[in-house]
Amino acid sequence: MGDLVKFVQDEFVAKKEIPNFSAGDTITVYYEIKEGEKKRTQFFKGVVIQRRGSGATETFTIKKMSGTIGVERIFPINLPAIQKIELNRKGKVRRARIYYFRNLTGKKARIKETRA
Repeated sequence: MGDLVKFVQDEFVAKKEIPNFSAGDTITVYYEIKEGEKKRTQFFKGVVIQRRGSGATETFTIKKMSGTIGVERIFPINLPAIQKIELNRKGKVRRARIYYFRNLTGKKARIKETRA
């Protein structure tokens, strides 16, 4: 049964070109929003908290600061509304899921950048 599901995902789910990113990286996700008849592109820029799942069901969580309030959003990798994902900075963290980052504020909330 698992082989059948994998076959269907490989054949029928459209693959998108996305950059290789992981937890701690700062990315910008451009996605399309429909408001009635109109469509517009909006972006969400923040730090990747985690990547979860594999294949067609993979998701990633991004956290951005809106003033003093942290806003998190979960995006599926294969969301048709996503137009592109832009990698802004590579971050150096020692965990795959940086949930502790939610509680940090100010200078402690900085993530060291890796130079490639």
